[in-house]
Amino acid sequence: MGVRRAAKGVGDFLIEMVGEAVAEVIFSLLACGLLGCLALIAYLSWSFSPRFTIAGAGLLSFFLARGAWQTFRTPMKGRRRGLAALTAVGFTVAAMTALFLLLYATGCDCL
Repeated sequence: MGVRRAAKGVGDFLIEMVGEAVAEVIFSLLACGLLGCLALIAYLSWSFSPRFTIAGAGLLSFFLARGAWQTFRTPMKGRRRGLAALTAVGFTVAAMTALFLLLYATGCDCL
């Protein structure tokens, strides 16, 4: 009985380890692809019009700053509506994307 339980435990450990390794590879590939797409978008935008690129970056920064302000300020009664909710969600998505890139894209050899 002890040998079967030990063999089952080792088998479960190996399956979990291989699953984690595959997930790590998939996440790293996704992060490198996302980083490459962001770099391509920045390059194409800059080659199209540097003024529009700077203006777009300023508007995006303002949007994210307003979202951060909405997210971290003291909550009011009721729920957020309209632009407040949109900016808060936009900031949250941008923060999660940045965290994802920080965790996975910095470990790949694409940089």
